[in-house]
Amino acid sequence: MAGLPGSVALIIVATAVIWKGSAYFERAAERLSKYYGLPVAVHGAIVVAVGSSFPEISSVVISTVIHDEFSLGVGAIVGSAIFNLLVIPALAALSSEELRSTRDIVHKDAQFYIISVLILFIVFALGATYVPGGTNRAAILTPTLVAVPLMAYGIYVFLHQQDASEHVADETHSVRPGREWGMLGVGLVIITVGVEGMVQGALSLGVIFDTPTFLWGLTVIAAGTSLPDAFVSVRAAKDDDSVTSLTNVLGSNTFNLLVAIPVGVLLAGRATIDFLVAIPTMGFLGAATLVFIVFIRTDLELTDREAYTLLGLYVVFVCWMALESVGLIETVSGI
Repeated sequence: MAGLPGSVALIIVATAVIWKGSAYFERAAERLSKYYGLPVAVHGAIVVAVGSSFPEISSVVISTVIHDEFSLGVGAIVGSAIFNLLVIPALAALSSEELRSTRDIVHKDAQFYIISVLILFIVFALGATYVPGGTNRAAILTPTLVAVPLMAYGIYVFLHQQDASEHVADETHSVRPGREWGMLGVGLVIITVGVEGMVQGALSLGVIFDTPTFLWGLTVIAAGTSLPDAFVSVRAAKDDDSVTSLTNVLGSNTFNLLVAIPVGVLLAGRATIDFLVAIPTMGFLGAATLVFIVFIRTDLELTDREAYTLLGLYVVFVCWMALESVGLIETVSGI
């Protein structure tokens, strides 16, 4: 394991780079949203969510195009969705006096996110059963199949656009849009560099421990690329902006599932995932989603006790994946 310290060091440095790029992006996105007069919910669910999801979509693109490891990118997306639901809201709740939800978040953003999980699972199932060459083990994703989640995300954007069209914005003259767009671009470039380092580190760990790349996508890359989401949500919670804190998480997950994975497939032409690995991990994501929604709907607040419960569920997930990787349990075929 001579290369283990180097791989760990690379991942730590890459995480710091992603964090720095996320800080540039978050500041620019906030100022641009104020300049263009976007509602708080739209700012959190679309602008901030898409930008803070840039590490995840970068991980899919880099893994697929540069390293020919589509499964690593998919693992990062699914693992990031689990991290976003269980860890980020918990940290936001614990770092603020109270993390309040709204009925709009529960009945629009949360419910559409549930739909996005179901759509992606159906796409995986169709790839395993109806695409020529697909088996109960290998789900083959084609451009035609991934057009479905892309169209679903278009509907999501349309719904938020309707809210934005009815919003009356306060005038602001202190923002220079050209400069902020430039800073936003710089942030995205820095994030891309950090993601490439993280992907290389995760691939090295897979070789060192002789484990599937999907596992390291689910854990290491997922946690590292979710830092922008954590940064945005925790900061919003500290500023008593619970709406942005929660809609960022839900909007980011919706974007990751409905856009990031299809983009990887479109770039590759077609891609194959291990369906027997996807079933239980997507099942855990579905269960985590239901727990999260019940918690934010109960009294429309995420309490400290509920936050610790979410963190405990994430620890269970990480331990589950670790036990699978060393062969002590075999509940996930293919790991």
